[in-house]
Amino acid sequence: MGQIVSGYDLLPESTDIDLNQVIDTIAKVIPEGVKLLETKIQPVAFGLMKVNAGFLIDDTSPTIGGDLEAALVSIPGIQNVECTSTTTYY
Repeated sequence: MGQIVSGYDLLPESTDIDLNQVIDTIAKVIPEGVKLLETKIQPVAFGLMKVNAGFLIDDTSPTIGGDLEAALVSIPGIQNVECTSTTTYY
């Protein structure tokens, strides 16, 4: 197997969510075999912001993608998680 680089958007429940706290929590909840590469806070619309996070994923586990998404959705204040890009890393 190999490694995958993926980008995810984490959308908060409201504009009241502290996205810096969300970023701090990401590294604590991601499963083994996933490395956080970068995070950015970006605008969505009407004052709503989102967190864009990049990950390096070891794909030896067949459930790693679902495990990662479940971990990201479990972060308090996050309403939705969307994979925005995926590519194989050699």
